[in-house]
Amino acid sequence: MRKNIVAGNWKMNLDINEGDTLLSNILEQPIDSAVTTIIAPPFIHLERFHQMLSGSNIALAAQNCHNQVSGAYTGEVSVKMLKSVGVQYVILGHSERRDYFNEDSITISYKVNHVLEHELRPIYCCGESLEQRKEGVHFDTIEKQIKQGLFHLNEMELRNCIIAYEPIWAIGTGETASPEQAQEIHEFIRSIIAKQYNPMVAEEISILYGGSVKPSNARELFASKDIDGGLVGGASLDAQSFGQLTNSF
Repeated sequence: MRKNIVAGNWKMNLDINEGDTLLSNILEQPIDSAVTTIIAPPFIHLERFHQMLSGSNIALAAQNCHNQVSGAYTGEVSVKMLKSVGVQYVILGHSERRDYFNEDSITISYKVNHVLEHELRPIYCCGESLEQRKEGVHFDTIEKQIKQGLFHLNEMELRNCIIAYEPIWAIGTGETASPEQAQEIHEFIRSIIAKQYNPMVAEEISILYGGSVKPSNARELFASKDIDGGLVGGASLDAQSFGQLTNSF
């Protein structure tokens, strides 16, 4: 049975003091213990947050990692480093990484491998731009991203992955795909996994929606058959809103 998940991606926000305050406030919220709750702060917070989250039911994620184990890669962070500070999940292939840093699905697939080799769980992002949706190639775009990034994995490895569908046109814009649009893509992703592997594997993969999720739309989105939660940006920077999201199933 796949899990319901709410993952908060703080992106490049909050200094050390601001982050401490927000996390402390989140820990005071009523968080549904049946929901897998994840926070992905900037790298500077990870070690301290690992200590602050001890004894809670909130897991820690990193927003990215390098695709090599170690070496002369100034400014980069390896999976081994992340694991050493208590990270359990790593967001990979976010549209902002693909867009601003020219990451492609092949490069990201190496990161997926490293994350799994270190017994952490990837949150693999896919999604289309507004232009691709208007041109009617959004299904092809997403299928290519999934195939290139994940379909080299065996069944057991894939079961340890989470997929996040993020329509790029709805990230940080206030726009949201309708529940019908989001469900259509989530169902499509599950169908291509079933075709590549089998229906049982497809039914075990949690697929999150990642386009301007907030308390006002979460319950309707999360009620969709193939939407298992959200990869949340702006709403994760407000403690009350984030707490409400974990109680939206």
